[in-house]
Amino acid sequence: MGSETMVPEWASEPCIMGIDEAGRGPVLGPMVYGSLYCPRSYQNTLATLSFADSKTLKEDKREELFESLKTNDSIGWAVDVIDPKELSAKMLKKNKINLNEISHDSAMGLVDRALKMGVLLTEVYIDTVGDPGKYETKLSKKFPSIKFVVAKKADSLYPVVSGASIVAKVTRDRAVREWVLDETADNMHRNFGSGYPGDPTTKSWLEHHKHSIFGFPTLVRFSWGTCSSYFKGGAEVLWESDLDEDGGSNNNGKRQLKLKNMGFTTSKKRSEEIESSGKGRSRFFQTRKLEHLSHF
Repeated sequence: MGSETMVPEWASEPCIMGIDEAGRGPVLGPMVYGSLYCPRSYQNTLATLSFADSKTLKEDKREELFESLKTNDSIGWAVDVIDPKELSAKMLKKNKINLNEISHDSAMGLVDRALKMGVLLTEVYIDTVGDPGKYETKLSKKFPSIKFVVAKKADSLYPVVSGASIVAKVTRDRAVREWVLDETADNMHRNFGSGYPGDPTTKSWLEHHKHSIFGFPTLVRFSWGTCSSYFKGGAEVLWESDLDEDGGSNNNGKRQLKLKNMGFTTSKKRSEEIESSGKGRSRFFQTRKLEHLSHF
């Protein structure tokens, strides 16, 4: 998603890009990475467009600025929306991918997309995830022709990152606001608050929508540690594990309970995506087929 339907006329000029994210901390909804890019010759004008760290702006002002930049022929933008299921699947797979790695991959993907479009990126400014020096080295190794500036609070230091922050924040807000719940149980509602773990409305929503077997609806990042507290005393599911390297079972002698014995089935691939460890144990899991459970 972005202004990528056609290559801008200025793409062959030296260009700068800013990258920032929205929704790294919430337990609900997607994490969104946004980029904004423009000719380096437009940099001074960009600084006059009232872009600021999106967290310092009210929602209506963010919306106004986003609509304005979308119609600006000297600006390009793009987003990468990483939904909760993808975040959880990556963080809980056998070879786990942590949130920093997911963030780095998303940012590098936005740079790669612009380059493949034909945008001559010479400078990229990024709000850091983890150690700025190590992140900058990683990016420079991947894209040696680009000068990277990785800094804490880059969204308040560089207008091009401020613009990217607005792109990411507005996109995430709209995604959460317009989220279509996969599940169709009668007792579900959308009053889930900000989505942050400490929000009383969010906590109430999680408590109301938990299921002792199926966990949470797919809006929830069930890999977040805050989720585990909602399942004390809930049903425990033991997964049939793969054999270990010696051809034996790696379940420490414990009896495995196959999903089909509970009255429903799923594919091995789906099981692997949602199991919480390589040892085949999970306190809870998700499925998109909650509509088959009228008691949810």
